Amino acid sequence: MQRFLPALTALTLVAGCGQIPPPGAQSPGTPAPPSATHTDTASHPPPASPTSHAQALETAYERVIAEVLPSIVQINTSTGLGSGVVYDAEGHIVTNAHVVGDAKQMDVTLATGGATRRARLVKAFPAGDLAVIKVDDPQGLQPARFGDSAKLRVGQLVLAMGNPLGLSGSVTNGIVSALGRTVSEPENPGSPGATIAGAVQTSAAINPGNSGGALVDLSGQVIGIPTLAATDPSLGGGAAPGIGFAIPSNTATDIAAQIIKHGKVINSHRAALGVRGSTVIGENGQPAGVGVVSLVKNSGAEKAGIQEGDVITGVNDTETPTMAALTEALTTYKPGDKVRIELTRGGGAPQTVTVTLGELAAD
Repeated sequence: MQRFLPALTALTLVAGCGQIPPPGAQSPGTPAPPSATHTDTASHPPPASPTSHAQALETAYERVIAEVLPSIVQINTSTGLGSGVVYDAEGHIVTNAHVVGDAKQMDVTLATGGATRRARLVKAFPAGDLAVIKVDDPQGLQPARFGDSAKLRVGQLVLAMGNPLGLSGSVTNGIVSALGRTVSEPENPGSPGATIAGAVQTSAAINPGNSGGALVDLSGQVIGIPTLAATDPSLGGGAAPGIGFAIPSNTATDIAAQIIKHGKVINSHRAALGVRGSTVIGENGQPAGVGVVSLVKNSGAEKAGIQEGDVITGVNDTETPTMAALTEALTTYKPGDKVRIELTRGGGAPQTVTVTLGELAAD
């Protein structure tokens, strides 16, 4: 269903009080050292070999895979397949909204095998490309452990688990390449065109079918939901090797918990301008701004005097030539923030209005 081919250990050094004796000096009251040279290895073990380091890493990978893979499922709908992560023992599974698409029912298969289980959609949150489904028979499901994505560091080793190209229970490895990315999906019938703020960039391969699976650290915690892979125009729009993106686990668990408790998302934590629009093409054939098609009633945009037909060209001096650029710009703000909106009206001179941003609605 992938449509967009779009823990360090701290060493603490403690210095004691007092003077440090010079080399070779003997402190008062200290017995003289023995004249013999000790050759024991208990206090001075030999350095670890490259082979032992490799074996330790292999052991860590094997342990994490054995622990987490039973919590990864394959989701099949009438239009395609993707992945999901078991959220709780009641049978809730978190995945991408674009994995379930318009389906209300789907089939779920565990990575560890067994009979296919029927599942139903609980609720999707297309704006954040997240959804929760629930299997009819939760017996034997193993919930994953979700970590704190706010503690991620660039360079951490991670594993991506899912069902790329329908190859159930596949695992790829890489690192956290960057944090805090803002990425947008192309809008099409199989994808909601979501803009994801704070995405985790990873070098672990993310292929079609990985969507909705798990990005896992070496402690066995899910720290992201693989969602997107960057495209490379020089490859004819094919996937750019080693550049994938995952929704942070903190975002995924927050949205999933709201859906499970309330049946819907009641707080998206995302700012909204309050307009519905589309990209406008200028006289040079290039995108020139966002044409306002309609306004959300009582929204910040309406209260600020923005009108249908206006063309929005920027937010706080950041140019917004396309609808995607406007959406990305708004992800850097919170509900209640005041922003300057640059626009033109009726082909006239540019003007600026100040808008108090509202909250992005879940539906």
